[in-house]
Parts: sequence; C-alpha cells; structure tokens
Amino acid sequence: MAFMIKHVVGGQLKNLTGGLTEEKTEGEKSDAAAQGMTQEEFEQYQQQLEEEKQEREAHFAQKKAERATVRTHFREKYKLPKNELDETQIQQAGDDVNLPTELAKMIAEDNQEETHKQSVLGQLSNIQNVDIDQLKDKAQATLEDLKKQTENCSLM
Repeated sequence: MAFMIKHVVGGQLKNLTGGLTEEKTEGEKSDAAAQGMTQEEFEQYQQQLEEEKQEREAHFAQKKAERATVRTHFREKYKLPKNELDETQIQQAGDDVNLPTELAKMIAEDNQEETHKQSVLGQLSNIQNVDIDQLKDKAQATLEDLKKQTENCSLM
C-alpha cells in the first residue's frame, strides 16, 4: 500500500520540484564494484554476456531460416506464391539451412505415396472393390496369350 502511494505521489512530486535528483559523486562505487568484482572481472563478464547474446541471436536466426525453408517447401509443393521475407531469412542464415530431419522423412514418405498414387496401380487401388492381385494375374495371362498368338502368326 505504501508503495502505491509513493509511486502515485512520488512521480507528481518530482515534476513539481523540477526533477531535482541526487547526482552521483565520483567517490561512489562503479558498476563493477557495486557487483563485487574487479574491473577486469567485470569486463570479462560483459564480454561473456555479449558472446552469449551473439550465439543466441545466431541460433535464433538459424531457427527462423529453418522455418522459412519449411514454408518455402510447402509453397513450392502446393504452388503458392513465393514470399520474399522467407527468401531473405534463408539468405541471411547462409546456405547451411536444411529441412529438419523429421520433416525431411515425412516429405520423403509423402513423395513415395504420391508416386504410388500417380501410377496406374495406385489409381486402381483408389477404386473400391478391385482386387489388384487378380488384375495382375489377368494382365500377365493376357500378355502370355498375345505372345503365343504372335509366335503362331505366319506374318510375323
């Protein structure tokens, strides 16, 4: 409760006083001393933080590029218009961007299913009440009959 009153009244009071605040004197502690470190330790700590930040940003950019690759793949698959933002994200990450392995496996399985569906036998399997083995046997028997007839043919 006291915090709320101080927060509400304190902001208005600072405006009335013209923003007079206490300024730090040079005798006060620096940032490194305030954290209980020497200046060298503080600089190493700051450098380590900066390196970790760069690693996180690089990892994030890589993930964004992977997602853009997935979106691009599906746009190509379903013949949708391209998105320039995805292309720039992929280019920024470099040529190291690949589809995630699980997705690549799923895509390979889908491609196998599509090629099977595009074949004649795949189209026949879509028709209900069709025995594919029986059709194969009939087709082979027909071919054998044709071969026998061509052997017996006097013209050929």
